[in-house]
Amino acid sequence: MLDVKFIRDNLQLVEKSAREKGYEIDVKRVLTLDDERKKELAKVEDLRRKRNEIAAKMKGGKPDPELIAEGKEVKNELLKLEADLERVESEYHQAQKSIPNIIFDDVPLGGEECSVEIKNWGEKKSGGVDHLDYAVSRDWVDFERGAKVAGTKFYYLKNELALLENALIQFGLKKVLEKGFKFVTVPDLVSSKVLEGTGFNPRTSDQSDEYFIESEDLALIATAEIALTGYHMDEIIDEKDLPLLYAGLSACFRKEAGAAGKHNRGLFRVHQFNKLEMYVFCLPEKSKEMHEMILATEEEIWQELGIPYRVINIAAGDLGAPAAKKYDVEYWSPVDSCYRELTSCSNCTDYQARNLNIRVRRSDGSVEVLHTLNGTAVSLARTMVAVIENYAVKGGKLKVPEVLKPYLNNKEEI
Repeated sequence: MLDVKFIRDNLQLVEKSAREKGYEIDVKRVLTLDDERKKELAKVEDLRRKRNEIAAKMKGGKPDPELIAEGKEVKNELLKLEADLERVESEYHQAQKSIPNIIFDDVPLGGEECSVEIKNWGEKKSGGVDHLDYAVSRDWVDFERGAKVAGTKFYYLKNELALLENALIQFGLKKVLEKGFKFVTVPDLVSSKVLEGTGFNPRTSDQSDEYFIESEDLALIATAEIALTGYHMDEIIDEKDLPLLYAGLSACFRKEAGAAGKHNRGLFRVHQFNKLEMYVFCLPEKSKEMHEMILATEEEIWQELGIPYRVINIAAGDLGAPAAKKYDVEYWSPVDSCYRELTSCSNCTDYQARNLNIRVRRSDGSVEVLHTLNGTAVSLARTMVAVIENYAVKGGKLKVPEVLKPYLNNKEEI
């Protein structure tokens, strides 16, 4: 969420940025609730002082009936005011969380179609093999039994495709470790506080993409980003220890609400998949530099895999609430003769960290909110699609990318 002082001092900017992102917000209501919250808090604190004064007078002697009566009156009034304060604070924080992060000046304006290509790499070939037909014909994936066990868009990976997934994990992990990331595995479930704090708040209720556990304050994670953001919740990190770089491996669970179309065929859009995620906690002045580092790491991965791609600067209307700027890496599909979404990386500035009270203590002793960033190293389901489309031979075997051979017994083909 945004700092309320920043909102007050930059009201027009906040409103404009939210509109550009496609959010309908009431900034003035946030400020009104903040004013009301401060007034209620002042009343509560005044009564608490009065209660403490009465308690001090009653110590060490026979209780004065008038003080006892006054104490009861103060207690009852305090209970009422504390309930009012709790209500106002709840409304205030919910309203504050509804305001999305401010976009950077170099973010393109408009909807998804206004995103701008900033670079591309590799030869755009035509032809290719449909990944689903190919994988099914080789007994590498089973959606029918997945649906029988868990429902539509769940699946079993089998044989060489399961081994290929493991090879991609090992390759991606080697790459991020070389870049200084620390490997962690994360819980597949998080509390609503962590989920909301990370900023996974849909614009409308029908866009909710998370699976919630009934009767529990828990949800399945849609990405390791969520659990990694919560790792340092309510902590103050010394400046000398930043940046902190983590690589989180997890299963990801998504309803994919509203998703439809041919580009969702097979493994491209599923309800569960594995992903290796990069995550950074850093000083505010370093976050733009860290963003470019994450993007460069993603590009190295796809270049070494030999998969053609482009990088796009995502337009404001296609950004989520937490991101100030986001890059997408899209691979060239020789089957569809177009670019398709593969990975992304986002600079969330102080938005997530403020939500979850993650701060840095500067060398001079001052404390402030730090910045967070995230980016996909390897999204396994979609990466397998890209590898099959670019390396499989119709009716034949799949040529193993050079960098994956060490993880597949140095086989040339599978």
